[in-house]
Amino acid sequence: MADQCDNSSGRTPVSILTGFLGAGKTTLVNHILRERHGLRIAVIENEFGEVGVDDAIVLETEEEIFEMNNGCVCCTVRGDLIRILERLGRQRTGFDHVLIETTGLADPGPVAQTFFVSEEIKAKFELDAIITVVDAKHALPHIQEEKPEGVENECVEQIAFADKILLNKVDLVASEEKQAMLDRLKAINSGAEVIETTQSQVDMSRILGVKAFDLGRILEMDEEFLNTDGEHQHDSSVGSVGISFEGELDLTALNNWLSRLLERRGVDLFRSKGVAHVRGSDARHVFHGVHMLMTMSTSDEGAVRPWKPGEPPMNRLV
Repeated sequence: MADQCDNSSGRTPVSILTGFLGAGKTTLVNHILRERHGLRIAVIENEFGEVGVDDAIVLETEEEIFEMNNGCVCCTVRGDLIRILERLGRQRTGFDHVLIETTGLADPGPVAQTFFVSEEIKAKFELDAIITVVDAKHALPHIQEEKPEGVENECVEQIAFADKILLNKVDLVASEEKQAMLDRLKAINSGAEVIETTQSQVDMSRILGVKAFDLGRILEMDEEFLNTDGEHQHDSSVGSVGISFEGELDLTALNNWLSRLLERRGVDLFRSKGVAHVRGSDARHVFHGVHMLMTMSTSDEGAVRPWKPGEPPMNRLV
């Protein structure tokens, strides 16, 4: 694996991990960090709202993790991305690979553009692949959604720009649903390899060090790709609400509240996630929700890193 990720250009390969809300991007990051591939990886996390949760959901690791909150990496915090990459490029102890996990509402185009318009970044980093995770159970309505004029359908953009598509959660759909999704993916992007996954489990050799990004293909699709003056507009009807507070939570009351919330508003809740300090437990509890589906797990199960010594056990919900 390490040999595969060697880059004869001397530049560090970068993978952009994208996909709509709840597709399984952070699960993929954790899978990559768990693997014994011998690579030193830097992870750049981007969350849309003011309250960040992914830093707690990503498993404890020796890898370096950078956070960009309260904005989308394709627009409002793009300058933060450039500064982090410049900082990484100046470090004496280099990295074998960089992972950029975008928000579920990001257009990967402007993120990829970063590696071609900045001379300092272009000299030290090479875009290896755009990897898009697609939720086999929930993505189709988002793909088919009609947006107002001038507003991008981020789900479609993420698929169109992909070099590799992970069709995730195939265990949750019937064969007819899966085939309908595969047909739709091929109609949007016939050139990307589609890899079927459960829990974002994938052979690392299929997604890292693959040299799959093709600038020529992107320019054929979007001739304005390298135009830094171009603008894109997010759907203003999609927002984020974050809650952060100290204290202990009653697990039964929390489960009842989440169940009522998903029952009443699950159709409108594209993504929900949180970290909880539960009364009577030293474990960190984490929940993930996509529309009406929700799972709860703990650090005792190895699903999330435990509380660090001296760390205030903060509850955070998004």
